[in-house]
Amino acid sequence: MYKLLIRPLLFCFDPEQVHHFTFALIRFLNRLPGFGKLFQTLYEVKHPKLEREVFGLKFKNPVGLAAGFDKDAKLYRELANFGFGFIEIGTLTPKPQEGNPKKRLFRLKEDAAIINRMGFNNGGVLEAVERLKKNNGVLIGGNIGKNKNTPNEEATSDYEVCFEALFPHVDYFVVNVSSPNTPNLRALQDKEPLTQLLQTLQNLNSAKSIQKPILLKIAPDLTDEQLLDIIAIVKETQIAGVIATNTTLSRQGLKSDNKTETGGLSGKPLTNRSTEVIRFLSEKSNKAFPIIGVGGIHTAEDALEKLNAGASLVQLYTGFIYEGPLLIKAINKRLLQNA
Repeated sequence: MYKLLIRPLLFCFDPEQVHHFTFALIRFLNRLPGFGKLFQTLYEVKHPKLEREVFGLKFKNPVGLAAGFDKDAKLYRELANFGFGFIEIGTLTPKPQEGNPKKRLFRLKEDAAIINRMGFNNGGVLEAVERLKKNNGVLIGGNIGKNKNTPNEEATSDYEVCFEALFPHVDYFVVNVSSPNTPNLRALQDKEPLTQLLQTLQNLNSAKSIQKPILLKIAPDLTDEQLLDIIAIVKETQIAGVIATNTTLSRQGLKSDNKTETGGLSGKPLTNRSTEVIRFLSEKSNKAFPIIGVGGIHTAEDALEKLNAGASLVQLYTGFIYEGPLLIKAINKRLLQNA
């Protein structure tokens, strides 16, 4: 029904407007008596064999929602009703910011892809914290970044602010230095500044009575040498793991007319490269740390490939938009068949 009726209708309109419309619709339906339970009945797959324990956290299933969909923690409880095992909010910054000028979100229908240049648009970390105080059992990841106007030499303080504000309200953290839509942000992936940033956050973490996992989200465009640096940095700083991967700047093999739009590309064109990065990190590190696989998961088989390549968990974003919520159910049912 989604792919035959709902998606064609939604795809007639501007992607960012559709995003806000669907948010409002999902919120409205979940407020109607019984609809939250109905969504759970339709989409959730519950079974002990789906449960995963990763970096000290227990996930009811390994399929999560990637950051960027619910940036401001406005809909995490309702989205959890679609059967996700965890929800990652953000990217959040210390101060609210509008992001880049519109139009900044583009569908590439022929490629089953999306290009975005949103630019960390969000209401600021404190606004999200107020919403997270209402959480009742949803496993939440907090994806954090820096404000656009913060120079790189002062970026660490932005990440510290977000870390401290979110600490009581999220289950794990994701350090985002890999978005292509904030000027010079990817320079923070270089070995020295990245090591310093992660070590600073780990020091803050160690000072707490209970520590929380810190993960690093990396770009798919890193070279093998840079990926080896990532492995070394994870080992040195002792962070919990890596999310592979963010969006790509590559436009190789695209068919859609609007493929030249600037921004990060997600969706099917990223499927193989993100899996390659997962496999490289897993093999070269000798499976030394958990990996969350994300990028181009549009089928249950795509998810299995990432898990077989070395991922412990997977996340959806563009695949969720193109395939609908039944994709979550399909992945979990396939995992049960293979269990």
